[in-house]
Amino acid sequence: MRIAEVRAWSQAVALKRPYTIATRTIDSVELFYVELRDDAGRVGLGSASPAPGVTGETREACGEALADDRLRWLVGVDPRHLGAHTRRVGDGMAATPAARAAVDMALWDLFGRVLDTPVVDLLGARRREPLPTSITVGIKSTEEALAETREYLDLGFRCLKIKVGLDLEGDIDRLTQLRRLAGPDVLIRVDGNQGYTFDDYQRFVDAAAALRLELVEQPLPRGEEAALRRLPGSLRRSIAADESLHGETDALGLVEPPAACGIFNIKLMKCGGITPARGIATIAEAAGVELMWGCMDESVISIAAALHAAYACPTTRYLDLDGSFDLARDLAAGGFVLDGGRLLIPEAPGLGVTLQPS
Repeated sequence: MRIAEVRAWSQAVALKRPYTIATRTIDSVELFYVELRDDAGRVGLGSASPAPGVTGETREACGEALADDRLRWLVGVDPRHLGAHTRRVGDGMAATPAARAAVDMALWDLFGRVLDTPVVDLLGARRREPLPTSITVGIKSTEEALAETREYLDLGFRCLKIKVGLDLEGDIDRLTQLRRLAGPDVLIRVDGNQGYTFDDYQRFVDAAAALRLELVEQPLPRGEEAALRRLPGSLRRSIAADESLHGETDALGLVEPPAACGIFNIKLMKCGGITPARGIATIAEAAGVELMWGCMDESVISIAAALHAAYACPTTRYLDLDGSFDLARDLAAGGFVLDGGRLLIPEAPGLGVTLQPS
């Protein structure tokens, strides 16, 4: 049993609607796809969505890491030797975590198909109850944000993630009106994308106290974790580290007492795939940190990979896996089922994803 063929390619993909965060406006992405085919015809799929501001790699670097001559070593290897292969991928692609993630998840997908078993079952016990995913509303006028929120509520979503960090007063006004529209039962979390100063964040906390926010993601820039440690423990527990958390070394630093946050936002594109994500999750479990699983604008392939990893971890509490909903077109299908805003894993081997006919 051997891998017989390896190929990788990229596809520029427009978003259904551009959105703004504290650091930039996004209207399209370039996705990379990886396909591993074994000598029995089984296929393992992976996908990368590089972003210099998050993954630290450019599209060009991701493409170079996935070039034919860089992946040729996979031809002829036994896909059942998963640990050896993912370790080699990690050693060779440390500087390009999104590219690493694509190959890592393709290996896991193929391994699951060889064993005719969903990846989540290979990783650990499956969650009994599916979790809701949040759906993201970017920074925009209050009127536009309200209209978009009505659309998502009508579609059955009951967990909103609101981007903030450009204008403190505008953020509070928008959140106040969104809470009034959504009512008391809809979960609202916010994402600062490093947009606040320490003083701004303290003012934000005071002004938003009545809004019953579920959590606050990355309010301060990466590198200012010492400032977070000056906050009361009750506030730090509801902070999710995103840009401050790339790999296991970051995770160890964040949990050093007193812990800078109470939630880790694991993104496969940041850390390099399912394999390193498991390492971060182990650190979180030992430190009593809850897990949130996030994403970029991504194919259903990598969203499914994150979902399988999430549902195998006992400390997973939050999902923010809405990235594929933003794409105007995806080359892949399957991977999960959306049911009333919740994400379910189908009974299918590997990641349960397939390429769509072109």
